[in-house]
Amino acid sequence: MSTEHPGLLDGATVPAEQAHLFGHTTAEAFLAQSYRSGKGHHAILIEGPEGIGKATLAFRFAHHVLSHPDPLSAPETMADPDPHSALGRQIASGASHNLLHLSRPVDEKTGKMRAAITVDEVRRAGKFFAQTSGSGNWRIVIVDPADDLNRNAANAILKILEEPPRNAMFLVLTHAPGKLLPTIRSRCLPLNLSPLSDPDLEKALGSLGVALPPGRTDRLLAAAGGSVSTALKLINYGGFDILEAFQAIVGQAGSAPRKDVHKLADVLAAKDGDTLYNFFCGQANDHVVTRARAAAVGGDIEAAERLARLSSALVEKIAIAAAYNLDRKQTVIEILDEIATQAGR
Repeated sequence: MSTEHPGLLDGATVPAEQAHLFGHTTAEAFLAQSYRSGKGHHAILIEGPEGIGKATLAFRFAHHVLSHPDPLSAPETMADPDPHSALGRQIASGASHNLLHLSRPVDEKTGKMRAAITVDEVRRAGKFFAQTSGSGNWRIVIVDPADDLNRNAANAILKILEEPPRNAMFLVLTHAPGKLLPTIRSRCLPLNLSPLSDPDLEKALGSLGVALPPGRTDRLLAAAGGSVSTALKLINYGGFDILEAFQAIVGQAGSAPRKDVHKLADVLAAKDGDTLYNFFCGQANDHVVTRARAAAVGGDIEAAERLARLSSALVEKIAIAAAYNLDRKQTVIEILDEIATQAGR
């Protein structure tokens, strides 16, 4: 993890500094043309899995709008942002008076990111909009992602969305739109992004100087699921080994040997292992969701419902463990045991 940018994966580039966008040409064209029409929506809900470029697209669009404040004279397409321009430097450093990036704040005591975007962060947006823009330019807020808003923060964002100031624009990112307040979704124009294709994912990784491991390329691309962040976790954090160990455990008939379960749990509970632990939790739930979807498609409604309940239970367990700082090794063991008991039936 970067010390300058907590939460940034090793090998990744801060979206505000990313000059290139891979994939999503249709979404990019839609945003440019919608803005140029002068009838663009004041709030765009950019949806899609984590790590596919939602934040990069949001900053790219913000750069486009702030570079061309008059929609009717804006170009039909977006150009790559110039990181050396005055605006590019301001956006990259967070010094732009016309752009506010709302994300989870850093805990000053631990140096780590807090668990949620709080209402205090959202109040910054209220003050931001209350200020008069010296240039008469747009005011843009990027919420990254809205999934991290706690209840009070979500309600505070909703109030601003209901009565947006003039020349205000919200770019709201979400990995799971179904978890957002319906009232927030209803006030935004949805823009769905698909996972990157394998060629686009390889190009994105290549731009970061990340080489795909020989002999594992096809398996890694399949496991990454079109996500740059997942690929980085697989390559730079040992995530591929964790994934193989997890698949070996859940793939065994009956209960897996306790030594295998404890060995994996020990690795995931290691100090400063936040990235791998969170990666495992996501993969475990994705495994159950995939099984539930397959059961539903196959007509086994009973199994689909059981697995759906298991997924909800795992999400709750993981959230409670994080909120109360419970022992990670025990949490991993319980997750594996519940998957073996419920998903294996």
